[in-house]
Amino acid sequence: MAARNRTEVTEFILLGLSSLPEMQPVIFGIVLAMYLVAVIGNALLVTVAHSDTKLHTPMYFLLSQLSFIDIFLTTITVPQMLVHTLSVNRTISFNCCMAQLFFFMTVGSMEGHLLAAMAYDRYVAICDPLRYSAIVSRHLCLRITLTSWVVVSLNSLLYSVLVIRLTFCGNQVTHFFCDITPLLQLSCTRPVVNEMLIFTEGVAVVVSPFFFILGSYARIGVAIMRMHSLAALRKALSTCSSHILVVLLLYGSVIRMYLRPSSTYDLDQDRQVAIFYTVVTPMLNPLIYSLRNQEVKGALRRLGMKLCISDWLSEKYPLLL
Repeated sequence: MAARNRTEVTEFILLGLSSLPEMQPVIFGIVLAMYLVAVIGNALLVTVAHSDTKLHTPMYFLLSQLSFIDIFLTTITVPQMLVHTLSVNRTISFNCCMAQLFFFMTVGSMEGHLLAAMAYDRYVAICDPLRYSAIVSRHLCLRITLTSWVVVSLNSLLYSVLVIRLTFCGNQVTHFFCDITPLLQLSCTRPVVNEMLIFTEGVAVVVSPFFFILGSYARIGVAIMRMHSLAALRKALSTCSSHILVVLLLYGSVIRMYLRPSSTYDLDQDRQVAIFYTVVTPMLNPLIYSLRNQEVKGALRRLGMKLCISDWLSEKYPLLL
Protein backbone atom coordinates (compact mmCIF):
# COMPACT_ATOMS: atom_id res chain seq x y z
CA MET A 1 0.00 0.00 0.00
CA ALA A 2 2.79 2.41 0.94
CA ALA A 3 4.61 1.63 -2.31
CA ARG A 4 1.55 2.70 -4.38
CA ASN A 5 1.34 6.01 -2.51
CA ARG A 6 4.93 7.01 -3.18
CA THR A 7 5.31 10.10 -5.34
CA GLU A 8 8.24 12.31 -6.22
CA VAL A 9 7.85 15.35 -4.02
CA THR A 10 9.00 18.61 -5.67
CA GLU A 11 7.49 20.97 -3.09
CA PHE A 12 6.04 20.92 0.41
CA ILE A 13 3.00 22.66 1.87
CA LEU A 14 3.69 24.24 5.27
CA LEU A 15 0.48 24.15 7.30
CA GLY A 16 1.65 26.84 9.73
CA LEU A 17 0.67 27.37 13.33
CA SER A 18 -3.09 27.29 12.82
CA SER A 19 -5.58 26.46 10.07
CA LEU A 20 -8.25 28.83 11.44
CA PRO A 21 -8.59 31.89 9.11
CA GLU A 22 -9.65 34.21 11.93
CA MET A 23 -6.44 33.43 13.83
CA GLN A 24 -4.06 34.36 11.02
CA PRO A 25 -4.03 38.19 11.59
CA VAL A 26 -3.58 37.64 15.34
CA ILE A 27 -0.69 35.23 14.82
CA PHE A 28 0.85 37.57 12.26
CA GLY A 29 0.74 40.59 14.59
CA ILE A 30 2.11 38.79 17.66
CA VAL A 31 4.90 36.96 15.84
CA LEU A 32 5.91 40.06 13.86
CA ALA A 33 6.19 42.11 17.06
CA MET A 34 8.32 39.45 18.76
CA TYR A 35 10.49 39.05 15.67
CA LEU A 36 11.20 42.79 15.48
CA VAL A 37 12.07 42.92 19.19
CA ALA A 38 14.38 39.91 18.78
CA VAL A 39 16.21 41.32 15.76
CA ILE A 40 16.53 44.88 17.13
CA GLY A 41 17.55 43.72 20.62
CA ASN A 42 20.21 41.32 19.38
CA ALA A 43 21.50 43.77 16.76
CA LEU A 44 21.85 46.36 19.50
CA LEU A 45 23.86 43.94 21.63
CA VAL A 46 26.16 43.12 18.71
CA THR A 47 26.66 46.85 18.03
CA VAL A 48 27.42 47.66 21.67
CA ALA A 49 29.82 44.73 22.07
CA HIS A 50 31.85 45.80 19.03
CA SER A 51 31.72 49.59 19.46
CA ASP A 52 32.37 49.93 23.20
CA THR A 53 36.04 49.30 24.05
CA LYS A 54 35.13 48.32 27.63
CA LEU A 55 33.32 45.29 26.24
CA HIS A 56 36.22 44.07 24.10
CA THR A 57 36.65 40.97 26.26
CA PRO A 58 36.26 37.25 25.48
CA MET A 59 32.93 37.05 27.32
CA TYR A 60 31.34 39.83 25.31
CA PHE A 61 32.84 38.52 22.09
CA LEU A 62 30.97 35.26 22.75
CA LEU A 63 27.84 37.19 23.73
CA SER A 64 27.94 39.11 20.45
CA GLN A 65 28.28 35.82 18.57
CA LEU A 66 25.27 34.46 20.46
CA SER A 67 23.24 37.53 19.49
CA PHE A 68 24.27 37.09 15.85
CA ILE A 69 23.16 33.45 16.04
CA ASP A 70 19.78 34.49 17.48
CA ILE A 71 19.24 36.93 14.60
CA PHE A 72 20.13 34.25 12.08
CA LEU A 73 18.02 31.57 13.81
CA THR A 74 14.82 33.57 13.89
CA THR A 75 15.32 35.00 10.38
CA ILE A 76 15.65 31.52 8.86
CA THR A 77 12.07 30.65 9.80
CA VAL A 78 9.94 33.64 10.83
CA PRO A 79 9.79 35.89 7.71
CA GLN A 80 8.63 32.96 5.57
CA MET A 81 6.07 31.99 8.21
CA LEU A 82 4.73 35.56 8.31
CA VAL A 83 4.28 35.58 4.54
CA HIS A 84 2.51 32.21 4.62
CA THR A 85 0.25 33.35 7.46
CA LEU A 86 -1.46 35.94 5.24
CA SER A 87 -1.14 33.94 2.01
CA VAL A 88 -3.23 31.21 0.43
CA ASN A 89 -0.15 29.67 -1.19
CA ARG A 90 1.98 28.07 1.53
CA THR A 91 4.30 26.01 -0.63
CA ILE A 92 8.07 25.78 -0.43
CA SER A 93 10.21 24.03 -3.02
CA PHE A 94 12.01 20.82 -2.09
CA ASN A 95 15.45 22.41 -2.47
CA CYS A 96 14.51 25.47 -0.37
CA CYS A 97 13.06 23.17 2.29
CA MET A 98 16.27 21.16 2.50
CA ALA A 99 18.33 24.36 2.64
CA GLN A 100 16.16 25.69 5.44
CA LEU A 101 16.56 22.40 7.33
CA PHE A 102 20.34 22.55 6.98
CA PHE A 103 20.71 26.16 8.12
CA PHE A 104 18.23 25.77 10.97
CA MET A 105 20.00 22.71 12.37
CA THR A 106 23.42 24.33 11.93
CA VAL A 107 22.53 27.57 13.68
CA GLY A 108 20.47 25.84 16.37
CA SER A 109 23.33 23.48 17.23
CA MET A 110 25.83 26.35 17.17
CA GLU A 111 23.91 28.14 19.91
CA GLY A 112 24.57 25.27 22.32
CA HIS A 113 28.30 25.29 21.54
CA LEU A 114 28.51 29.03 22.19
CA LEU A 115 26.75 28.62 25.53
CA ALA A 116 29.28 25.89 26.41
CA ALA A 117 32.15 28.26 25.56
CA MET A 118 30.54 30.94 27.72
CA ALA A 119 30.23 28.45 30.59
CA TYR A 120 33.96 27.70 30.32
CA ASP A 121 34.67 31.44 30.37
CA ARG A 122 32.64 31.82 33.58
CA TYR A 123 34.32 28.75 35.11
CA VAL A 124 37.81 30.18 34.60
CA ALA A 125 36.73 33.67 35.76
CA ILE A 126 35.37 32.32 39.04
CA CYS A 127 37.59 29.32 39.77
CA ASP A 128 40.92 30.66 38.50
CA PRO A 129 40.56 34.47 38.32
CA LEU A 130 44.28 35.28 38.61
CA ARG A 131 45.08 33.33 35.45
CA TYR A 132 41.92 34.28 33.55
CA SER A 133 43.61 36.62 31.06
CA ALA A 134 46.33 34.04 30.39
CA ILE A 135 43.89 31.16 29.82
CA VAL A 136 40.93 32.80 28.09
CA SER A 137 41.72 35.11 25.21
CA ARG A 138 39.84 36.51 22.26
CA HIS A 139 42.00 34.33 20.00
CA LEU A 140 40.97 31.20 21.94
CA CYS A 141 37.29 32.18 21.69
CA LEU A 142 37.68 32.73 17.96
CA ARG A 143 39.25 29.28 17.50
CA ILE A 144 36.48 27.66 19.56
CA THR A 145 33.84 29.47 17.49
CA LEU A 146 35.33 28.48 14.13
CA THR A 147 35.81 24.85 15.21
CA SER A 148 32.23 24.69 16.43
CA TRP A 149 30.96 26.06 13.11
CA VAL A 150 32.78 23.27 11.26
CA VAL A 151 31.46 20.54 13.57
CA VAL A 152 27.80 21.65 13.53
CA SER A 153 27.89 22.27 9.75
CA LEU A 154 29.11 18.74 9.06
CA ASN A 155 26.53 17.33 11.47
CA SER A 156 23.68 19.23 9.79
CA LEU A 157 24.93 18.25 6.34
CA LEU A 158 24.75 14.58 7.34
CA TYR A 159 21.17 14.95 8.55
CA SER A 160 20.15 16.90 5.44
CA VAL A 161 21.61 14.28 3.07
CA LEU A 162 19.75 11.49 4.89
CA VAL A 163 16.47 13.41 4.68
CA ILE A 164 17.00 14.13 0.97
CA ARG A 165 17.38 10.39 0.35
CA LEU A 166 14.00 9.61 1.96
CA THR A 167 10.92 8.73 -0.05
CA PHE A 168 7.91 10.81 0.97
CA CYS A 169 4.27 9.69 0.87
CA GLY A 170 2.91 13.22 1.17
CA ASN A 171 3.93 16.85 1.05
CA GLN A 172 1.86 18.50 3.80
CA VAL A 173 4.25 19.47 6.61
CA THR A 174 2.51 19.97 9.94
CA HIS A 175 4.77 22.84 10.87
CA PHE A 176 5.60 26.43 9.95
CA PHE A 177 9.09 25.55 8.66
CA CYS A 178 11.02 22.52 7.43
CA ASP A 179 12.13 20.77 10.60
CA ILE A 180 13.47 17.24 10.76
CA THR A 181 10.69 15.71 12.91
CA PRO A 182 7.68 16.54 10.67
CA LEU A 183 9.70 15.58 7.58
CA LEU A 184 10.51 12.17 9.07
CA GLN A 185 6.79 11.74 9.76
CA LEU A 186 6.12 12.06 6.00
CA SER A 187 8.51 9.23 5.13
CA CYS A 188 6.88 6.16 3.54
CA THR A 189 8.98 3.83 5.68
CA ARG A 190 10.26 4.24 9.19
CA PRO A 191 13.60 6.08 8.87
CA VAL A 192 15.44 3.94 11.41
CA VAL A 193 18.89 5.25 10.45
CA ASN A 194 17.78 8.85 10.93
CA GLU A 195 16.22 8.12 14.32
CA MET A 196 19.34 6.28 15.45
CA LEU A 197 21.47 9.25 14.42
CA ILE A 198 19.28 11.62 16.43
CA PHE A 199 19.86 9.59 19.58
CA THR A 200 23.56 8.82 18.98
CA GLU A 201 25.50 11.27 16.82
CA GLY A 202 22.89 13.96 17.48
CA VAL A 203 23.29 13.55 21.24
CA ALA A 204 27.07 13.77 20.86
CA VAL A 205 26.96 17.02 18.88
CA VAL A 206 23.88 18.75 20.32
CA VAL A 207 23.68 17.56 23.92
CA SER A 208 27.37 17.18 24.75
CA PRO A 209 27.68 20.97 25.17
CA PHE A 210 24.89 20.74 27.74
CA PHE A 211 26.81 18.17 29.78
CA PHE A 212 29.91 20.33 29.50
CA ILE A 213 27.87 23.25 30.88
CA LEU A 214 26.63 21.09 33.75
CA GLY A 215 30.20 20.05 34.55
CA SER A 216 31.40 23.65 34.48
CA TYR A 217 28.67 24.78 36.83
CA ALA A 218 29.32 21.86 39.15
CA ARG A 219 32.89 23.14 39.54
CA ILE A 220 31.62 26.71 39.87
CA GLY A 221 29.19 25.58 42.56
CA VAL A 222 32.01 24.03 44.57
CA ALA A 223 34.04 27.23 44.23
CA ILE A 224 31.10 29.38 45.33
CA MET A 225 30.50 27.22 48.41
CA ARG A 226 34.11 27.84 49.45
CA MET A 227 33.79 31.60 49.23
CA HIS A 228 33.79 33.30 52.61
CA SER A 229 33.19 36.79 51.23
CA LEU A 230 29.55 37.76 50.79
CA ALA A 231 30.51 40.34 48.13
CA ALA A 232 32.44 37.73 46.13
CA LEU A 233 29.51 35.32 46.43
CA ARG A 234 27.05 37.90 45.11
CA LYS A 235 29.37 38.82 42.23
CA ALA A 236 29.77 35.16 41.24
CA LEU A 237 26.02 34.54 41.30
CA SER A 238 25.36 37.73 39.36
CA THR A 239 27.94 36.71 36.75
CA CYS A 240 26.33 33.33 36.14
CA SER A 241 22.61 33.99 36.57
CA SER A 242 21.92 35.37 33.08
CA HIS A 243 23.83 32.55 31.40
CA ILE A 244 22.04 29.88 33.46
CA LEU A 245 18.64 31.30 32.52
CA VAL A 246 19.49 31.32 28.80
CA VAL A 247 20.76 27.72 29.02
CA LEU A 248 17.53 26.58 30.66
CA LEU A 249 15.42 28.31 28.00
CA LEU A 250 17.40 26.75 25.15
CA TYR A 251 17.83 23.17 26.34
CA GLY A 252 14.37 22.94 27.86
CA SER A 253 12.85 23.39 24.41
CA VAL A 254 15.51 21.34 22.55
CA ILE A 255 15.06 18.29 24.78
CA ARG A 256 11.28 18.65 24.56
CA MET A 257 11.34 18.78 20.75
CA TYR A 258 13.98 16.29 19.64
CA LEU A 259 15.37 13.98 22.32
CA ARG A 260 12.43 11.68 22.88
CA PRO A 261 11.03 8.50 21.26
CA SER A 262 9.15 8.94 17.99
CA SER A 263 6.06 7.29 19.52
CA THR A 264 5.61 10.32 21.78
CA TYR A 265 5.72 12.93 18.98
CA ASP A 266 2.86 15.41 19.01
CA LEU A 267 3.35 17.73 16.06
CA ASP A 268 0.76 20.23 17.30
CA GLN A 269 2.62 20.64 20.60
CA ASP A 270 5.94 20.68 18.76
CA ARG A 271 4.81 23.72 16.77
CA GLN A 272 4.11 25.56 20.02
CA VAL A 273 7.53 24.62 21.41
CA ALA A 274 9.16 25.60 18.10
CA ILE A 275 7.68 29.10 18.16
CA PHE A 276 9.12 29.47 21.67
CA TYR A 277 12.53 28.27 20.50
CA THR A 278 12.68 30.27 17.26
CA VAL A 279 11.05 33.55 18.38
CA VAL A 280 10.55 33.87 22.14
CA THR A 281 14.02 32.73 23.24
CA PRO A 282 15.90 34.99 20.76
CA MET A 283 13.68 37.85 21.94
CA LEU A 284 14.37 37.19 25.63
CA ASN A 285 18.14 36.62 25.40
CA PRO A 286 19.16 40.28 24.84
CA LEU A 287 16.70 41.39 27.52
CA ILE A 288 18.16 38.91 30.01
CA TYR A 289 21.74 39.96 29.34
CA SER A 290 21.04 43.72 29.24
CA LEU A 291 18.71 43.98 32.25
CA ARG A 292 20.88 41.84 34.54
CA ASN A 293 24.30 43.11 33.42
CA GLN A 294 25.61 46.45 34.67
CA GLU A 295 28.40 46.57 32.06
CA VAL A 296 25.95 46.11 29.18
CA LYS A 297 23.57 48.71 30.63
CA GLY A 298 26.47 51.12 31.00
CA ALA A 299 27.54 50.51 27.40
CA LEU A 300 23.98 51.10 26.21
CA ARG A 301 23.85 54.41 28.07
CA ARG A 302 27.18 55.47 26.56
CA LEU A 303 25.95 54.53 23.08
CA GLY A 304 22.75 56.51 23.67
CA MET A 305 24.76 59.55 24.75
CA LYS A 306 26.97 59.30 21.65
CA LEU A 307 23.91 59.18 19.42
CA CYS A 308 22.33 62.16 21.19
CA ILE A 309 25.54 64.20 20.91
CA SER A 310 25.89 63.26 17.25
CA ASP A 311 22.31 64.34 16.54
CA TRP A 312 22.85 67.63 18.40
CA LEU A 313 26.05 68.38 16.49
CA SER A 314 24.47 67.55 13.15
CA GLU A 315 21.62 69.90 13.97
CA LYS A 316 23.75 72.80 15.28
CA TYR A 317 26.81 72.40 13.07
CA PRO A 318 25.75 70.51 9.93
CA LEU A 319 28.84 71.63 7.98
CA LEU A 320 31.15 69.87 10.45
CA LEU A 321 29.62 66.45 9.85
